[in-house]
Amino acid sequence: MAAHPTPKLLTFLQSHDSRRPIALDFRSSRQFLLATVSIAVFTDIFLYGVIVPVIPFALTNRCHVAESDVQHWVSVLLAVYGAALLAAAPVCGWLADRSTSRRLPLLVGLLALAGATLMLCFGRSITVLVVGRILQGASAAVVWTVGLALLVDTVGPHDIGEAMGYVSISMSLGITVAPLLGGVVYERRGYYGVYYMIWVLIIVDILLRLTMVEKKIADRWTNVPEPKSQNPEALEVRDTGQGSSLSIPESIRNAPLLRFQVADKRLTGSLDPEEGLTNNERQVQDLAEKPCMHHGKKQHFQQSRPDTIEEAPVSGSAAADLHSCDLVPEDSGPPGAYKHPSKRPPILMLLSSLRLLSALYCVLAQSVLFTSWDAVLPLRVNKLFGWSSLQAGLIFLPLMLPSLFAPLVGAFSDKYGARLPITIGFVLAMPFLILLRLVDRSGKGQIVLLCALLTSLGATLTIMMTPLLAEITYTLEAKQKIHPGLFGEKGAYAQAYGLFTCAYAGGMLVGPIWAGFVVQKVGWGTMCLTLGLLSLVSAVPAGLFTSGWIGGREKGGGRTKRQSAD
Repeated sequence: MAAHPTPKLLTFLQSHDSRRPIALDFRSSRQFLLATVSIAVFTDIFLYGVIVPVIPFALTNRCHVAESDVQHWVSVLLAVYGAALLAAAPVCGWLADRSTSRRLPLLVGLLALAGATLMLCFGRSITVLVVGRILQGASAAVVWTVGLALLVDTVGPHDIGEAMGYVSISMSLGITVAPLLGGVVYERRGYYGVYYMIWVLIIVDILLRLTMVEKKIADRWTNVPEPKSQNPEALEVRDTGQGSSLSIPESIRNAPLLRFQVADKRLTGSLDPEEGLTNNERQVQDLAEKPCMHHGKKQHFQQSRPDTIEEAPVSGSAAADLHSCDLVPEDSGPPGAYKHPSKRPPILMLLSSLRLLSALYCVLAQSVLFTSWDAVLPLRVNKLFGWSSLQAGLIFLPLMLPSLFAPLVGAFSDKYGARLPITIGFVLAMPFLILLRLVDRSGKGQIVLLCALLTSLGATLTIMMTPLLAEITYTLEAKQKIHPGLFGEKGAYAQAYGLFTCAYAGGMLVGPIWAGFVVQKVGWGTMCLTLGLLSLVSAVPAGLFTSGWIGGREKGGGRTKRQSAD
C-alpha cells in the first residue's frame, strides 16, 4: 500500500523533508530565532502575571471560596507555580540536552501552556486551578531551559550577552505590563476578555515556534560540502604504497597562518591564535591538536615551528582514522587535552563549580530585589497617595524602562566580561534601596522621589541581570575550553539554564514573602534597609567569583580573557 504523501503544510512546519524548506534563511536566521525565544519568554511571564487580578474573582465567583479564604488560596496558587518551576527546570534541562531537537521540547511546553490556560479559564474548582498553575510552571521551565539553550546554539557563546539583553527586555516587559493589562481588560471586558487576549498571544507564540528552524537543522542545506572532485582545497588521505599520506592543498600549505613539516612520522605545525582559519585549515589544526587511538596505541600530532611540505606522512593505516579519532583521557597532559565525557552527571559537575554557584546565588539575590516590590509597592502607593489599582500598576514602569538598554549591557559583558557590571550593579543598588525608606508621606515631591529612585534601581538591576544570564554560558564555555568534551557531544547548556531557572524561581518565591513579612512586622523603612544590605552582601561573591576566582590565572574565553571555570 502506498504511503500517504506528507501534507505540504506539515512539511513546511517540520523542516525535515529532504527538500530545502521554504524561506529557510529567514526561518533559521539569528534575528528570527532571537525574536522567537524572546516572545516565548514574554508569553510565559505575561501569562503568569496577567491572571493575578483575575484570580480573586475566579475564586469567589466561580469556585465559591469564602472571602476569608481568598488570600490563602491566592498565595497557594502563586506558590505552586514557583514549586512546579523549581521541580521541572532541572528535568527539562536534562531531557533537552539529550534531545536531538530544541524545537520539540518547546512545542511540548507550548502544549502544557495551552492546557494550563484552558484549565484556568474554564476551571470551577480549586483542584483544577491548582493543576493549571502546576502545568503553567512546568511550561515556564521548558521555555527558560530549552529556549535559552537554543539561543546559545544560535548566536554562540561570544555574542550571548547582547542576545540575553533582548531576553531581559522581554522579562521586564512581561512582569510590568501583564498585571496592568490584566486589570484594565478585566475592568472593561470582563473575565473572558482577559483570556481572549491570552489566546491571541499564545497563537502568535505557536506560529513562531512551529515556523522556526534550528541552526543545526538549517546547516544540512546551508553547509553542504562540495564534492571532492570540485573542491581543490579538500584534505585528502592517499595510499602511496609505502604507507598513507595526508595531502595538504597549496592554499593551506602556503598560508601565512599555518605551516607543517614531517618529523619522525608526526604531523607538526605552528598556529597563530590571533588569526582566523578557513574550514580546511581548521581541519589540519584539529589533527595537530587531537590525540588519536589507533589499534590501541595513542598517536599525537604535536606542534612546532616548521617549513612547508607537499605531503605529511601518517604511519600505517592510521590515515583512515584521522577524522574519526577517539577522544582519550589525558590525565597528565596539558589543560587543553581532549577527554572522554565525564561519567559524572553534568548537573553535578556544574554544581561543583564555585563560579557557577556564585552566579546562581547572584541570580537568586537579583530576583529577590526585583520581585519583592510586587507584594508591597501597590499597597504603599495606595496608602500614601490613594492610587487605584491601575495607577499602582503604572508605578512599575520606572523599574522596567531601564531594561531597554539591556542589549548594550550585554554587549559590554561580551567584550569585557561579567564581573564588573554585576558587582557594580549590586553596589549601586544598595543606596537606592535604602533611600526608598524616605518615601513616607503624600505629596507630589514624594511621587517624584519614588519614581526617580525606582528608575535608578531599575538601571542597577538591568546592569546585573543581563551579564548574569550570559555568565551561565561563559562558565560552561570556560569549562569546555579547559576540558574539551567534558559534557559530551550535546553539551549541558539546557541543564545549566535549568539551574538558572531554579535560582530565579527561588527569588520569585522568597522576594514577595520577605518584603511582605518585614513590612507587616517592622515597617517599610526596615524592609528597604534589609534589601539594601542584601544587595551589598551579594556584591562580595559577585566580585570574587564572577568570571572565575579573582586571584586566579586568566585563561582564554572567546574574544575576551575570561578566567577559570571554577
